[in-house]
Amino acid sequence: MEYNRISDANVITARYMDGILIRQRLIDSVVADTGIDFLGAKFAMPVMTPAFSHLDRFAGRELTGLEEYSVAAAQLNILNFVGMMENDMFARIVRTGARTVRIVKPYADNGKVRDQMKFAEDAGAFGIGMDIDHIFGPEGLDVVVGEQMAVQTSDMLRSYVESTSLPFFVKGVLSVEDAVKCAAVGAKAIIVSHHHGRLPYAVPPLMVLPEIKAALKGTGVKIIVDCGIASGADVYKAIALGADAAAVGRSMLPALEKDGVDGVMKFIRGVQSELRFVMSCTGFRTVTDVDDSCLQCPRAMA
Repeated sequence: MEYNRISDANVITARYMDGILIRQRLIDSVVADTGIDFLGAKFAMPVMTPAFSHLDRFAGRELTGLEEYSVAAAQLNILNFVGMMENDMFARIVRTGARTVRIVKPYADNGKVRDQMKFAEDAGAFGIGMDIDHIFGPEGLDVVVGEQMAVQTSDMLRSYVESTSLPFFVKGVLSVEDAVKCAAVGAKAIIVSHHHGRLPYAVPPLMVLPEIKAALKGTGVKIIVDCGIASGADVYKAIALGADAAAVGRSMLPALEKDGVDGVMKFIRGVQSELRFVMSCTGFRTVTDVDDSCLQCPRAMA
């Protein structure tokens, strides 16, 4: 049990994030604006939903959890993500009106990969992508809900990018090497993530983020961060260290389970409010202005 606790990437990530402190700069500051431009679209904030999969109905409500948080994303004007699901469910997600990125698993059945990506494009998705951090499992290649996964090469990723007119996202990047490969194949965005600690001792996303940002300079590739994002201060730290946006994850689940659409909206608006407050208290007028000049943590700045 002690070994598991020490190796848990979620614990490591939380400790690292909490060790990054913020210096205050109030004089001449103004109330900050949290709006962003992201891949040609305007959103209310750099806060995004997680790519959840297989959420059923909570408390007997009419919509599934996937639909409920998608409805909330539409009403909040934030970019929405969904994960593993069949095409009929994705069609229901699109009907919520949320601008949604569909993250497809790296199925061994490559025909299914391509079918789901094409269906998403035809249905009106904002973007499509792949969840590369589910390629491997403890016994070799991963098996997710009975579905066998497969190795993905740079050539395969490039072929997905070239098959669509939509922005392509790669989820599960946690190194400079993978980030550079994503840029090389034409991905428009990456999600820096260890997928809630699938890899023991995984580096915290915010620790590797500055290196990834530097490596991608000039490529135009957008960077999203997830894992442990639960507050506006967390989002602020991610933006300051080089991200364009951050996705809340399991921190959103209690609100979703209890109060559905309203719960998610209240939770994310709280994250936005805290982000605005921290930006205002550190002298940053807009999200693009935010940098690491107000962070206090030798590890974060190394």
